[in-house]
Amino acid sequence: MKIRKMTVEDYDQVYALWKTIKGFGIRSIDDSREGVERFVLRNPTTSIVAEEEGKIIGAILCGHDGRRACFYHVCVKEEYRKHGVGKQMVEMALAALREEKVCKVNLIAFQTNQVGNRFWQSLGWSFRSDVNYYEYNLNEENVTTFQ
Repeated sequence: MKIRKMTVEDYDQVYALWKTIKGFGIRSIDDSREGVERFVLRNPTTSIVAEEEGKIIGAILCGHDGRRACFYHVCVKEEYRKHGVGKQMVEMALAALREEKVCKVNLIAFQTNQVGNRFWQSLGWSFRSDVNYYEYNLNEENVTTFQ
């Protein structure tokens, strides 16, 4: 298995992986080829994939503003879970962020995502109960569908 930086050429395989993840929300514009390409080009060193025999089996979209980073769409193909794939991807993304002098990383995990929430807790990430999360949709055509 190889853990490496994501490139725009990985889009088709990453998108296909997202489509297999139960409960995964995919946005029509943000997660389109153009949306992911824009994200990866803006964050060329921090998004990560795991690859086995030429097939993408895990992915993290990771971007930052120079101060804080955020992980999006962290996933590992079901049959590869509990083998350290997710942890290795997280470690590589965190190393890339440290190189860029970013000091804090945030992520959102749905409350119903028991697998994901257990994973983040197992890695020592802190659960925040003292903040409220807000969003404002600038484009009503950017619709989320759940797998």
